[in-house]
Amino acid sequence: MHVNPSIFKAYDIRGIYPTDLNEDVGYAIGRAFASFLQVDTVIVGRDMRLSGPAMFGAVTRGLMDQGADVINIGMVSTDQYYYACATLGHAGMMVTASHNPAQYSGFKMVRKMPQLLSGDEGIQDLRRIVENDDFAPAARKGKMTKIDLSEEFVQMVVSLVDADALAKLKVIADTGNGMVGPILKRVYDRLPAIELTGMYLDPDGSLPNHGLDPLQPENRAELQARVVAEGADVGFAFDGDGDRFFTIDDRGEFVSGDFLTALMGQYYLEKYPGSNIVYDVRASWAVPDLITAAGGTPLMERVGHAFIKRRMSQENAVYGGEVTGHYYFKDFFFADSGIVPSLIILEMLSKKKARLSDLLKQLEAKYFISGEINTRIAGDPQAKMEELAQIYAAGKVEWFDGVSVTFDDWHFNVRPSNTEPLLRLNLEATSKAMMEQKRDEVLDIIRR
Repeated sequence: MHVNPSIFKAYDIRGIYPTDLNEDVGYAIGRAFASFLQVDTVIVGRDMRLSGPAMFGAVTRGLMDQGADVINIGMVSTDQYYYACATLGHAGMMVTASHNPAQYSGFKMVRKMPQLLSGDEGIQDLRRIVENDDFAPAARKGKMTKIDLSEEFVQMVVSLVDADALAKLKVIADTGNGMVGPILKRVYDRLPAIELTGMYLDPDGSLPNHGLDPLQPENRAELQARVVAEGADVGFAFDGDGDRFFTIDDRGEFVSGDFLTALMGQYYLEKYPGSNIVYDVRASWAVPDLITAAGGTPLMERVGHAFIKRRMSQENAVYGGEVTGHYYFKDFFFADSGIVPSLIILEMLSKKKARLSDLLKQLEAKYFISGEINTRIAGDPQAKMEELAQIYAAGKVEWFDGVSVTFDDWHFNVRPSNTEPLLRLNLEATSKAMMEQKRDEVLDIIRR
């Protein structure tokens, strides 16, 4: 069948419903998934999007017509879905478009935890099968059963921290009408010391309040203001499907993923001395510096959950972090979760008897980061990266994921988007003035 090839992304399938992704395409993708993996059982969950019921119905019909039984886990967050795939031991499909706007649909696909299908391994195979109608013969018709693993999930994530050691802390959590609200309430009900105030906890695919991506400042502005106004110890924000997590400190300041990765990595090394910790190529020097100082081994990896999970599993790393709000835990099947890092931060603040702002000030005084800056470009992204490599050839140039250049007192990474004609810049220097100067200098080259 004819299908828009651009929906087959680096880490998942994603497109606008119903123009790029509709029931016919969903049905074919379900058939292709069962045909390609040759599995007899597939776990399927979905998020709260208005297109969710239709797309869930289509993909599960495809799976069953191709001979796979479906275990329906209902409307869940992505970390609940990962939990189901890991504990039941089956492949999985989650009907979600993560933090994309309301009109999108998509699929996150597990081969066998912690391995996910990616553009390099599986997703382009699905595209070819769909385009060529190249489905394997189906010997039987599958059936559907329904299961609710939410109570087991709640028990498991609460067991990852010392709930009795939690101090009395006031938390405001904004789940943005995404999938995290209901399960977050159930988890935090098991933490009597924590006072939880919820914002937009009810799943609602019409998104009546704000968008699903807390990296966009407008989607977290209300939470930041309320943390200050209500004297909260910390604010937590979750993206639409709950695999990404963001923190607001007691000053109402947004905490960069670099600094959160560094602080949680340092804390994990107190729990598990001498461990390996994985971080992504964009990160601040704060991450390897703090991990090394705490006696751990920092391991740099390419951006993307498929790469981070695989590397963590290979290296038996206890923890991994990406600057975009993905945090991964060996104790959670090497998978990312939004709820687990929220619990780790509460335990960290309780045991250190510290305010989050105080832990951050030591980093803010030494590490000056640009954050990720996206530039839409008309020309060839590879040519632009090669131009940067030539201009800054006096530094250490690496092509691990995009181009990275390192000098003694500043460094940057520029990498292309997997889905749009964008180049993404992350830059850091040892002073605010140098960071701003070098940031503008590199941006001028990218944009000319």
